[in-house]
Amino acid sequence: MNTQKDTIVDRRHGKPIAIDSYFPEGQENHPIIVFAHGFKGFKDWGHWGLIAKAFARAGFIFIKFNFSHNGTTPEQTMDFADLEAFGNNNYTKELADIDGVLNWVEKQSWASPQIGLIGHSRGGGIGTIKAANDLRIKALATWASVSHLDYSWRGQPDLLEKWKTDGVRYNMNGRTKQNMPLYYQLFEDFEANSDLLTIEKALQKRPELDFLIVHGTEDPAVPFFAAKQLHGWHPDSTLYAVQNADHVFGGSHPYTDAQLPAHAEELVEVSLRFFAKALL
Repeated sequence: MNTQKDTIVDRRHGKPIAIDSYFPEGQENHPIIVFAHGFKGFKDWGHWGLIAKAFARAGFIFIKFNFSHNGTTPEQTMDFADLEAFGNNNYTKELADIDGVLNWVEKQSWASPQIGLIGHSRGGGIGTIKAANDLRIKALATWASVSHLDYSWRGQPDLLEKWKTDGVRYNMNGRTKQNMPLYYQLFEDFEANSDLLTIEKALQKRPELDFLIVHGTEDPAVPFFAAKQLHGWHPDSTLYAVQNADHVFGGSHPYTDAQLPAHAEELVEVSLRFFAKALL
């Protein structure tokens, strides 16, 4: 297995994207999996690297990347060193980032038309929107995904009013103890593009899309009900419940074990079966 870490993709418009690529033995005619991390996430978080290697061993090229405005930088890919960028992140920027990664993939010598997309948490919501609108994506899997992108302010008019007045609100990172800004432009971007960014509407665009929904039954961050909603909006999808699993399927950061936790092993196993059927 060959790994290429921290390839920097510069773009004419927007911040650069850092990409990791994991290759099986022999680099011809392998389907490709692109992985999108979630809110306050990054490509090197916890056990994502071990999961990437598991996919590569199974015959997939696995691509994971940092969203351009996730707060990391090309020099510090595992630290939230650019909180101003984090505060100015929004959903249309993240969609453009996935598009940039797909465009980069298409230019590589190992490019394949068989592309699957995985999104974790908020990355699942963004990934669903992208898959619904981009026929290059042949199969989609969400892991502990949100079902609404306005989840953090939905049904909270007082929060919205204060956010608008202040121009910013803050989200405490429990791990790093950083008070991370979210500028009001995030809400404005969602409102201006609400038709595009409504996951229920998006899923109606591609009823034929191969779609796997994996969610832990004890997820404290995104309730299992979100997975049921996604499944209801795309009845031909497969809903798989990982019993007693949390939001990150047993992982943590840093993750120093050589083996995946049991819930993550189950996550990988069901996902590999799905993509083998959809892409191989």
